Amino acid sequence: MIRRTLLAACAAIASFTMTPAGAQHLRIGLAEDPDILDPTLARTFVGRIVFASLCDKLFDIDAKLTIVPQLAAGHEWTDAKTLMIRLRPGVKFHDGEPLDAEAVKFSLERHLTMQGSFRRSEINSMDRIEVVDPLTVRIVLKEPFAPFIAQLTDRAGMILSPKAAQAAGAQFGNRPVCAGPFRFAERVAQDRIVVEKFDGYWDAANIHLSRITYQPIPDATVRLANLQAGALDLIERADSNDLPAVQRNRALRHTTVASLGYQGITFNVGHGPQANTPLGRDARLREAFDLSIDRAALNQVVNNGLFTITAQAVPPASPFHVPAIAAPARNLERARALVREAGAAQPVAVVLTVPNSPVNRQAGEVIQAMAREAGFDVRLNAMEFASSLQAAARGEFEAYYIGWSGRTDADGNLFSFVHSRGGQNDGRYANPEADRLLEAARVENDVEKRRSIYEQLNRIILLQDRPRLYLWHQAWIVAHTARLSGWVPNPDGLVRVQGLRLN
Repeated sequence: MIRRTLLAACAAIASFTMTPAGAQHLRIGLAEDPDILDPTLARTFVGRIVFASLCDKLFDIDAKLTIVPQLAAGHEWTDAKTLMIRLRPGVKFHDGEPLDAEAVKFSLERHLTMQGSFRRSEINSMDRIEVVDPLTVRIVLKEPFAPFIAQLTDRAGMILSPKAAQAAGAQFGNRPVCAGPFRFAERVAQDRIVVEKFDGYWDAANIHLSRITYQPIPDATVRLANLQAGALDLIERADSNDLPAVQRNRALRHTTVASLGYQGITFNVGHGPQANTPLGRDARLREAFDLSIDRAALNQVVNNGLFTITAQAVPPASPFHVPAIAAPARNLERARALVREAGAAQPVAVVLTVPNSPVNRQAGEVIQAMAREAGFDVRLNAMEFASSLQAAARGEFEAYYIGWSGRTDADGNLFSFVHSRGGQNDGRYANPEADRLLEAARVENDVEKRRSIYEQLNRIILLQDRPRLYLWHQAWIVAHTARLSGWVPNPDGLVRVQGLRLN
């Protein structure tokens, strides 16, 4: 392990020394290797970081979480179910093809209908999209849908070159063609993704970098070592325990911002043979597992106490957070009683899948030790991150330690994960009443009424069925060289390249 760590650091440093002095080549250290670079099929957070340079969206969010136009020039709701979007003129894809209304229609329909699409449940309220003229589309919804514009600020709003996508088919993610400030250059799995400046970008005056290399380095210590050595210019997640070292280094800068997402555990309650376990079948055991965990102590060990412990998917800053549902205190007596009440043979065997990084393994080991005291025998299954996502999508897990980067609207943190037809409902949780409430929240525009709906939903999924266990809301800790200017932190954690410059 030590030898691999040193080799990774040396390889990155060697790469750095071969770059001409003064070149606007930004190197970004990623905490994982992204999955497929196809906006329709992708689901990783680090993939979204790469997409921020490759694929512009119809809309974006700014640092204050205000929705702002990107590829769209403007929009208007003509009634509760009809949205008119006007496009920027003169925008081109990386292959030189024009980005027009036909391309928007193609991309949204692809997101909605392509086999394996993770965007389907995000925009399935869409009934049809019509081309009004070359720069205007009309989107007609099946029913009013409050979060629709918010959904278009992420991958569902990314527009692909129809020519390239049709030619590549399912292989589009191997060489994506979008309309972002950088075009795809190369990818070496587990090593690097390289993008190069696209001179035809519609906002080219705001792009100062010539090339970006994204390097997946799961070990936070190695990421920081590369940053300190000058082999990286920015790491998108510094470990909270490494923050003092960053603060002491005059050549580095850092920012910390509360995220929109969460870290938690997904239980397999209905997806294939691995749901047929005591934990998968009995909500009492899932409650006992939850009560065995001391969130405050876990947060202190893993995150230096910097994150916000929670019991729900929506962070406190959201208008849809439910203050009445707080993170439970550890209660071993109650946990042990629930295990006895469930009648399961003790210790209750649990396989907990964790993405294979030192921080994730440490969290898994602490959870393992805590749960043991309540009568659980937890075995850790460490997997490469993208492989763990694929395994979860196939139902090949019992419990899965996994985070979500978060969305501005509560629907983005809930629907896809706990609706019975949700695209990322890996554990196949299904409850008709939960489905009804999720659907009702989507068509309700009044904030107070939506909050009431989400409170009812939370009492079902968090206090009754417990298909998921939420641990904390992260903070994005980004560290970068002092030579980098133009960096603007955002609660969604993405690295937006507009305005960035190496001095």
